[in-house]
Amino acid sequence: MAKILIVEDDETVLNFENLELNHEGYTTVLARNGREALEKFESEKPDLILLDIMLPEITGTEVLRRIRKTSSVPVILVTAKNETYDKVNGLNSGADDYIAKPFEIEELLARVSAVLRRSAANSKANGLLKNRDLELNIQNMTATIKGNQVFLSKTEFLILKYFIENLNIALNRSSIIDKVWGKDYYIEENSVDVYVNYLRTKISQQTKDEYIRTVRGIGYMMV
Repeated sequence: MAKILIVEDDETVLNFENLELNHEGYTTVLARNGREALEKFESEKPDLILLDIMLPEITGTEVLRRIRKTSSVPVILVTAKNETYDKVNGLNSGADDYIAKPFEIEELLARVSAVLRRSAANSKANGLLKNRDLELNIQNMTATIKGNQVFLSKTEFLILKYFIENLNIALNRSSIIDKVWGKDYYIEENSVDVYVNYLRTKISQQTKDEYIRTVRGIGYMMV
């Protein structure tokens, strides 16, 4: 699931959003002021940011302005303000959506889901596939984790692409062989294990996070 950076100085609202998003399966990162938000953005590379406008130290509008200098990460502004000017100003500053407090959690979850879908569709149209800090450029056949290149063979890249296209789905070895090598190509199933081990080793050189999980009795799953 996607990683979401929640930027909110109201502890009650912060805990509420965090609890509900965790319940939906999202990974969350928390920041309580604008300066911390920028630090967490740089270190955590979130897939989406829920950003309050009225923040200590650095305002949400300024946080958004700085982020937009280097990143197109989706941003949903969350604020107590409900004036048309504030909505237009936020969207013109680069926000992808806007929700005003108080809000129903169902509305927030729907907006998060919709923005993530749009972001995924745009990335795919641009030849990019992403899962957390892992990003594949389909046109160049390159992979990066936290901006650092992971050097892959063509076969390793194709296996990783198949995994990322089927997030949280258990894939058996025969389906991986059919997709990567082709249905008419004979290769022993344990060769898949060898390539997956190569991938795990190369990924582990860039991050301690688990990306490829073994599913006992079936095969593998990207999480």
